[in-house]
Amino acid sequence: MPPSCFLLESLIRGVLSNISSITDLGGFDPVWLFLVVGGVMFILGFAGCIGALRENTFLLKFFSVFLGIIFFLELTAGVLAFVFKDWIKDQLYFFINNNIRAYRDDIDLQNLIDFTQEYWQCCGAFGADDWNLNIYFNCTDSNASRERCGVPFSCCTKDPAEDVINTQCGYDARQKPEVDQQIVIYTKGCVPQFEKWLQDNLTIVAGIFIGIALLQIFGICLAQNLVSDIEAVRASW
Repeated sequence: MPPSCFLLESLIRGVLSNISSITDLGGFDPVWLFLVVGGVMFILGFAGCIGALRENTFLLKFFSVFLGIIFFLELTAGVLAFVFKDWIKDQLYFFINNNIRAYRDDIDLQNLIDFTQEYWQCCGAFGADDWNLNIYFNCTDSNASRERCGVPFSCCTKDPAEDVINTQCGYDARQKPEVDQQIVIYTKGCVPQFEKWLQDNLTIVAGIFIGIALLQIFGICLAQNLVSDIEAVRASW
């Protein structure tokens, strides 16, 4: 296995193993969700492929109905996401803040947070002060950490001239006035930055979802047409 694939696999495995401890999933292991999704995709693909090859109308009808149910569930999820967007925002805020609390507890989770903050050019859920939730970065007088009142290096604005990452660039960053903070670190939160990204790329995101929906509808129509043709041929015998 190439080193890059091994690192990606270990990162995903490490992050998934830590998600259940930083969310309110009641001990539910997210790995089971991936197993269920993978199993559903296998069953659906098997039914459609074997049904078409063997001209088995039962498998084709199963494929068509199952795909229709998935399409309906996706449509329902989209409507609910629009209606309860404020609740989703609160859950995202809750999730990110729990990640912040556990930042130093898991190296894979730490790398994921750093990647997110660097990619979105953000810091914390709604701002850099969210890092007060972490025992190493909070500004309390009892905090003896050198990182007190600071932020991780992934919150720092990048200088294109620097080839080496300065991992101490966020030290004491939040002790500075807000105007000076904007020069050194990203002051916008990751939730607002994600919302901005969605608004800026709304056409692309909508196009992807519409494309997936059309593929599902096309698959349902093909399966139903094939069932009709098979039944018509059998009726003529």
